[in-house]
Amino acid sequence: MTALSPTCRRLAAVAGAVLVLSGCGDAEPDQTLSDDPAEVEGGAVGPDVRLNDYVGLQQVQLEDPLDGLYEAGEDARLFMAVTNTGGEPVTLTDISGPDFGGVRVESAEGQGLPLTVDAEDTLYVGAEGPPNVTLLHLGRELRSSQSIPVTSTFGEAGEVTVDVPVSAEGQNPTPPFDFPDDDPDQDPTEDGTSTSSPAT
Repeated sequence: MTALSPTCRRLAAVAGAVLVLSGCGDAEPDQTLSDDPAEVEGGAVGPDVRLNDYVGLQQVQLEDPLDGLYEAGEDARLFMAVTNTGGEPVTLTDISGPDFGGVRVESAEGQGLPLTVDAEDTLYVGAEGPPNVTLLHLGRELRSSQSIPVTSTFGEAGEVTVDVPVSAEGQNPTPPFDFPDDDPDQDPTEDGTSTSSPAT
């Protein structure tokens, strides 16, 4: 994967975002971006969404399959960054969707949910080291840039459903993900006063 400059990465993130939910006001507990699996143009960068003023998901995407195709019944790794700019921890309690049979979660604490995102921190799912999340037993065939709905539920912020695209060929979201910890401009929780580094 060819390294991109911080400016190019920011432009790519903006261009690849499917929809950003407004952070104004209270969180909507049952937000849905789309119920129709679709092909996402480009497919290289997953969507960025916000659940409320403090909690967001960035660059949500599935790993590019080695042969360019997920067959029905195969598993797919999920990549995303969960940002929390608030003063209290938030907890990811469930990941679900109609197009896969379950979820395998591997964290530093062991197997399964929940996953906790500390205050003023970012949790990098699928980056270097745990946590790792895999969607099990896909219910349909998926090619590069096609997407399936995935619902993330937080105990403190409600739930949001995102159409998650398969990463485009040659643009696999492997470490260091798209948020190198030596570049504070790329940290989603960066607000000019503090930075965060990937959870381990």
